[in-house]
Amino acid sequence: MDPVSALERVAYLLERELAETHRVKAFRKAARRLAALDEAELARHLEAGTLTSLPDVGPRTAAVAASAASAEVPAYLAEIEDRARFPLVAGGETVRSWLRGDLHSHSDWSDGGSPITEMVEVAIAAGHSYLALTDHSPRLTVARGLSPERLREQLDVVARLNAEYAPFRLLTGIEVDILEDGSLDQDADLLAELDVVVASVHSKLRMDAAAMTRRMVTAVANPHVDVLGHCTGRLITGGRGTRPESAFDAEIVFEACRRFDVAVEINSRPERRDPPTRLLELAHDMGCLFTIDTDAHAPGQLDFLDHGCQRAQTLGIARDRIVNTRDLDDLLAWTAA
Repeated sequence: MDPVSALERVAYLLERELAETHRVKAFRKAARRLAALDEAELARHLEAGTLTSLPDVGPRTAAVAASAASAEVPAYLAEIEDRARFPLVAGGETVRSWLRGDLHSHSDWSDGGSPITEMVEVAIAAGHSYLALTDHSPRLTVARGLSPERLREQLDVVARLNAEYAPFRLLTGIEVDILEDGSLDQDADLLAELDVVVASVHSKLRMDAAAMTRRMVTAVANPHVDVLGHCTGRLITGGRGTRPESAFDAEIVFEACRRFDVAVEINSRPERRDPPTRLLELAHDMGCLFTIDTDAHAPGQLDFLDHGCQRAQTLGIARDRIVNTRDLDDLLAWTAA
């Protein structure tokens, strides 16, 4: 393994474990710094032991790079690889084997940490047939949401990547904000062009339950919406702290999802576990469709599917109720309908 690949692999495995962001960034920055060097310059630094004189390269990242250059498996990498031999959580292996892709992911076009190509290559390596690129919509300025102009630009990029990576398919998409009145934060004609639309509430999470119910049902009834994302908005752990669930009438919202053929997302981020178990059971009992998604903001987080699959398998959700078990043509026929 070459030095750059070793650094990238460490970053991926740290992302997978939800390590502190600064640790992941250290390895990604070091990998990009070394990748920018020509072969002779990198060799000179390795021979002289001066990697740490380069910007973005510290003692630990330099040690990993030097070991890899010496045809050794870096000790730090070996330690993390040993932990990665197992799923992030046991009990979801059967459901995981059903999944063909992931319908919720982010890139550095909005608040993700990596270029689109890195997300695609990791998805392919994970055995996915497709991945939906669902960067944020304009109102979420803190996440660099995409204006209509930037989204159109992204669609051109996706078209070029699909020509390059075929038969893998990068699905065009968006995580569109559900505004306070239930309308969607993007031009309707643009939403109509996308393969996958995930609609989520990101603002005014503590609004009155009746108003929140109307807000969510209005969005679910919109013909462009395919997936209701992280429905309660809760956070139960992690660096962003905790946040309580939004209050709404779940029976009314899930009945709308069932009636309008919108999938309820099982958000696999461990700090979300959204919907909570009681609501997941309710949606299941009411006959809703589901999608198991990572909401990945970095390549290593695409493995978060293990968490959602474990929850679905424990509940006994049937394969035909999970839309991302479908092959590409069947999935696109469903989103188009």
